[in-house]
Amino acid sequence: MSRKIIIGDIHGAFKALQQVIARMKPGKTDELIFMGDYVDGWSQSAQVMDYLLQLENSHHCIFIKGNHDAWCEDWMKNGKTDEEWVKHGGQATINSYRGCTREQIDNHLWFFSRMPFYEIDHANRLFVHAGFSSMHGPVHEHFESNFFWDRTLWEVALATDRKLDRDSRFFPKRLNLFREIYIGHTPTTNYDVRIPMNALNVWNVDTGAAFKGPLTALDIVSKEFWQSDPVWKLYPDEDGRNK
Repeated sequence: MSRKIIIGDIHGAFKALQQVIARMKPGKTDELIFMGDYVDGWSQSAQVMDYLLQLENSHHCIFIKGNHDAWCEDWMKNGKTDEEWVKHGGQATINSYRGCTREQIDNHLWFFSRMPFYEIDHANRLFVHAGFSSMHGPVHEHFESNFFWDRTLWEVALATDRKLDRDSRFFPKRLNLFREIYIGHTPTTNYDVRIPMNALNVWNVDTGAAFKGPLTALDIVSKEFWQSDPVWKLYPDEDGRNK
């Protein structure tokens, strides 16, 4: 039976990505949905991108765009080194591309340019890096940047009483638009949690790989999950985003 598996924020942790793929053993008919932020943090962002492009040739993959990917895309297109980007892991990404060919960089730029902001599947499940603000859903979002920056969707899910019935007029309208919503962007380690978090119908699979947590993959049907070792242990001579 084929599975639909989502993979959280990687942040340049190629070793962790390899571990997770080996542990979940994706089959040829499995669908892999990557939730964004492939770069920035650990030292192997360019290698992560090469690997994902190869994986796409052998498996059914969807790559959602994250805020760090948008930053990196701007740098590749315009040579802009946004100060905030550099401070939040961008320098490690710049370093990882030293020695890469122009063809390789152009291929990665093309990869970034075709990443969707979100995906809605046949079962009315939404996959988006961060969130959206429109009460009418992501199709009607006025600000594209909300797809990879907005944290209010997750904060609303966390703050809403779990006992509140979905038929209640007080149930958050944005959450009621979908059967389930899957996100990354906000590390669960912010809440001292190192496994996928669930609040109402929202699932967060960013388990803090950029910091002190592992990288996580989650089967959205069975809710079985696989994790790498804590990423900082795979890169003992680096800080990642722990600065």
